[in-house]
Amino acid sequence: MSDSYKTIIGLEVHVQLATNSKLFCRCSTQFGAEPNTQTCPVCIGMPGSLPVMNRTAYQLALKTAVAINCEIPAFTKWDRKQYFYPDLPKGYQISQFDLPMSANGYLEISDEKEGRFEPKRIGITRAHLEDDAGKSIHDEVHGKADSQIDLNRTGTPLLEIVSEPDLRSSAEARAYLEELKLLLEYIGVSDCNMQEGSLRCDANVNLHLETENGKVATPIVEIKNMNSFRAVERAIDYEAERQYRVWQETGQRIGEAPKQTRGWDDASGKTLPQRSKEESSDYRYFPDPDLVPVLSTPEQVAEVRAALGELPASCRSRLSADHGLSPYDANVLVNQGRALLDYFFTTAKTCNDFKTTCNWVTQHVLRILKEQETTIEEFAVSALQLAELITATADGQLPKSRSKDAFEMMCAEKIDVATAIDRLGIEQVDESALVALCQELLATNPKIVADVQAGKQQAVGSLIGQAKKKNPNVDPGRFRELCLELVAKM
Repeated sequence: MSDSYKTIIGLEVHVQLATNSKLFCRCSTQFGAEPNTQTCPVCIGMPGSLPVMNRTAYQLALKTAVAINCEIPAFTKWDRKQYFYPDLPKGYQISQFDLPMSANGYLEISDEKEGRFEPKRIGITRAHLEDDAGKSIHDEVHGKADSQIDLNRTGTPLLEIVSEPDLRSSAEARAYLEELKLLLEYIGVSDCNMQEGSLRCDANVNLHLETENGKVATPIVEIKNMNSFRAVERAIDYEAERQYRVWQETGQRIGEAPKQTRGWDDASGKTLPQRSKEESSDYRYFPDPDLVPVLSTPEQVAEVRAALGELPASCRSRLSADHGLSPYDANVLVNQGRALLDYFFTTAKTCNDFKTTCNWVTQHVLRILKEQETTIEEFAVSALQLAELITATADGQLPKSRSKDAFEMMCAEKIDVATAIDRLGIEQVDESALVALCQELLATNPKIVADVQAGKQQAVGSLIGQAKKKNPNVDPGRFRELCLELVAKM
């Protein structure tokens, strides 16, 4: 970002809700079916067909609206949004215009700065329900353009979450999307699979510039066709630089240009013009005559709020405030998802050591999950088994130096800690035997004794390797302590 301008970003996120059927009919929403096999007269807009609202879709939308701190009106209605695309068979989309089901919410994001996470509140203008359009498929066949339409997605329930233009960088936009995705997964309203179209994002970008004649704002550009968070970052950065370059070339005349919709081409790393951006009047909204309004009582909203459970932001705070974890570690744990967090809490509560559990989960469990490309639900070491490992190490039954060996064996062979200790031949070293070993090695290494007496305590480190060769079950920490105690008495 240049210091010469301020980037203004607002995001429109479309979330496919986790229902088995579409928003206004009973057709399946399953992904991957043969094209045009999940349609009916209602979702393809046949004359005389009548839509009926999917109650589950509305309940999931209400759950999301409460989670993102929106106001829930008592009355909401459905509107027809008119536009004509080949993949919109009805000639209109059923959406919500002037009376959406929720509005005026917010989501807090945080950026790590010098080990601190500073929260920033991003306003949410509205979250409203609508049905999805179909999918246009374009391909080149024998040098000729071939376009086909798949209407399986037509009528799929979407919740469109529109942010205020409160984001100021592509990094903030990504942080917002990651936090929103995490929240949606925590409350179970969507699988948020971007590859399958369950989470889609459009970005509205323009610049505010300081000039000799006062502030100048470039026209808003809506960027589409972004299928990953990385693509969102790249597209926003490119578009901001492009708008600044155009402003430098045209000067004040940029304010006369119309709003525009541009598509993101990931291969070239550029946004490309598609069409002028529509205003709400272009869609000719009017109330849908086939659908009744929806009423939400305060009691219903309160019931949804009570059933939400702990949300990511609250969980991060609790991990830091109640269990002494650093903001960084709390963020890592929470951002892995609810399943891993449940694993962490079960382990930590069982062994009664949150910090040690955090170290094991973030350093070792996550490493194995990544290496094996598996999930915590399929992980070979259960939460209770990891707690046993931590307890055995704390009690001295398992030397710290061998705990990782035991863990690796538990992962590889799907065994408990007792079996791993037995197979590794790990035995507790008697304190008197350990003292005798210290005395033996000190006696045969007078130079190391002299170095320690001269203040070089790190010299004892060379004795640890010798001790491990004589007895692999030696605890290096305890061996070092005893050596220093014996030297001090010489």
